Amino acid sequence: MSIGQTFLGLLESSPRHGYDLKRAYDERFGHARPLHFGQVYSTLSRLLRNGLVEVDSVEPGEGPERKRYAITEAGVTDVGQWLAQPERPEPYLQSVLYTKVVLALLTGRAAADLLDTQRAEHLRLMRELTRRKAEGDLAEQLICDHALFHLEADLRWLELTAARLDELATEVRG
Repeated sequence: MSIGQTFLGLLESSPRHGYDLKRAYDERFGHARPLHFGQVYSTLSRLLRNGLVEVDSVEPGEGPERKRYAITEAGVTDVGQWLAQPERPEPYLQSVLYTKVVLALLTGRAAADLLDTQRAEHLRLMRELTRRKAEGDLAEQLICDHALFHLEADLRWLELTAARLDELATEVRG
């Protein structure tokens, strides 16, 4: 996710301080990976340098002065273009899991055990996401659904691969 464009989108509604941007970002998008303050201010610095935001006001504080940032017209245009562009689907054509399965087969290790271990981890994460979904608001439910659908697809792949493991072993060893 582009933190810069996300900040621009958050700034469209009203100017904000860096701390307020971090809080809004973390509440809406950063459940699993909250932003570090260093990321916030380096991103704001880059947006400022590129003319996408401007300092709306400076307020004295007990520590350093607090800057409030506002989006510029160029920033509105930039975030609008970003929102209009579709995201490239990620087909995962070369996954780490596939690589592990092939290497296990090539080295004589138990690829079926690797698939079973991975299946257990996927199921554990699915239970955790299902719990979060049940306890969450609509935004959290939608995020969890997205992740759950991806995990379900992974599980289907794990089952397919387990069913074709002997065939794959013959192919990679031959």
